[in-house]
Amino acid sequence: MDRQLAFDLPSRKSLDRGDFFISNSNEFAVKLIEDWQNWPLKKHFLSGPKSSGKSHLAHVWAKLSGANIVSADQLQDLEMLTSENLVIENIDRIVGKVDLETDLFHTHNLIFANRKFLLMTGLRSPSTWQFSLPDLASRLEGTRLASLKEPDDVLFAALLAKLFSDRQLFPAPDVIQYLTTRLERSYAAAERFVQIADRVALAERKSISRAFAGKILAKIPSISD
Repeated sequence: MDRQLAFDLPSRKSLDRGDFFISNSNEFAVKLIEDWQNWPLKKHFLSGPKSSGKSHLAHVWAKLSGANIVSADQLQDLEMLTSENLVIENIDRIVGKVDLETDLFHTHNLIFANRKFLLMTGLRSPSTWQFSLPDLASRLEGTRLASLKEPDDVLFAALLAKLFSDRQLFPAPDVIQYLTTRLERSYAAAERFVQIADRVALAERKSISRAFAGKILAKIPSISD
C-alpha cells in the first residue's frame, strides 16, 4: 500500500499569551482585556466571528486575573464558580433558552455580590441577542464591548502559521504567503484549510508545499476566493 490510514486527530492548541498574535484587527480588544482592572462595572463583552480567538483571549485573561472558565450552557455549582473572577463563553448559544438564561442571571448576580470581575464571549454583537428574560437583558445592558474583526494581512499569515504549528506542521514561508493571497480572508476558512491539508498530507505522505496547497485549494474552492 502506498497510502496510510489518516485519522482526524485533535490538534493541540496553544492558549498562551505569547501565541496570541496582535495586529490592527484585534489590538484594541487586547488592550481592553489587559486593562481589566479598570473595566466599568467590572464586566466586559468580547465578541467576534467563529475561530477569531475569543476563547484564546479569554484564557489569556483568565490567567491574568485568576478566573474560572465555563461555557454558558454549563453553569453549575454557582457558589464555586463565582468565588473567583469568571469567564462565561458562548453566551449567544443560550439566547431564548429560559432555563439557561435564568442560570446566567443568577451567576451574574452572584459574581457582583462577591465583587468579582466577569468576562463574557459570544458570536456577533450582544445587541443582536434577543434574551427571553427582561431582567437578564437589563443586567447586561451597557456592558462594554470589544470586537475581534476578521484578520488583516499580518494576522492572517500568523494565524495560518499557528494553525499548522498546532498540528506539528511547519510549511515554508512561501507556502504561507501563497495561501494568504488565495484563501478567503476569514478565521473559519483558515481553520478548515489547515484541517483538510493535514488529513490529506498524512494520507498521501506528502509535505505541504505550494504545489500541494494549490491542489487542496483546487479541490475545495468553497474556502478560497
